[in-house]
Amino acid sequence: MSILVDQSTRLIVQGITGREGTFHAKGSAEYGTKVVGGVTPGKGGTVHEGWPVFNTVEQAMLETGANVSMIFVPPPFAADAIMEAADAGMPLIVCITEGIPSMDMVRAWEYLNGRRSRLIGPNCPGIISPGKCKVGIMPGRIHKQGSIGIVSRSGTLTYEAVYQLSQRGIGQSTAIGIGGDPIIGTTFVDAIKLFNEDPETEAIIMIGEIGGNAEETAAEYVKKNVRKPVVSFIAGQTAPPGRRMGHAGAIISGGHGTASEKIKALEAAGIKVAKSPAVIGETLAQAIGATAKA
Repeated sequence: MSILVDQSTRLIVQGITGREGTFHAKGSAEYGTKVVGGVTPGKGGTVHEGWPVFNTVEQAMLETGANVSMIFVPPPFAADAIMEAADAGMPLIVCITEGIPSMDMVRAWEYLNGRRSRLIGPNCPGIISPGKCKVGIMPGRIHKQGSIGIVSRSGTLTYEAVYQLSQRGIGQSTAIGIGGDPIIGTTFVDAIKLFNEDPETEAIIMIGEIGGNAEETAAEYVKKNVRKPVVSFIAGQTAPPGRRMGHAGAIISGGHGTASEKIKALEAAGIKVAKSPAVIGETLAQAIGATAKA
């Protein structure tokens, strides 16, 4: 079973006529995802790379039956693109765009409250259910269909974990990159809840990083609710306080959000923590023992 995306996904790309939108729409289609069109205001009624282009998300949904949107709109306009998709009732919105102003995302986050749309991102690699559907920028070839759920703030470390698992013959049910910004749509807890309820996901990898308290909150949720094996890795363990490391949300302030605090909370919840990104796959393999499925 896949979560959020599968063979029934009908994808539109907001910003499809841009260079990145075109490139990754093609990549998703080549993986087997049903890309049914795109949205670029002012270019409605045209055809781009064989896909119909619409002026609005609402129009695109009515004409194509789209149920997922992937956003490659430039940062100054990306929050508006998110809100437009939510206003149209898009069930799943995946925002790849990096560099959206925080105040814009505050507005978008508030706008999404009470609506039926789920947002993944922004500043994320997207989501993939191997062998079924890819909505994002991740290299599909390294993934292998299986039973391990992955949720990560880091796109690069998602790929690293996936590659290590696939090399060991351990497949993934779904991999979700939730994004590294301070304000995001889908949290660790949201994703872990989905994996916990999925009968075909047998274990979970959570890849976090310094800054904020999302990992500690997830650890508390796992401790109370999850009986499947959970493995984690925290990036930024050598980061100095007050220095931003990579993602906008990866900053230690006031002594909070340190790697040591996060690791302590994770281990207290019974989560096995990999000491290095090089051993994420090995740590997961040890956690699941002989129950791993290729």
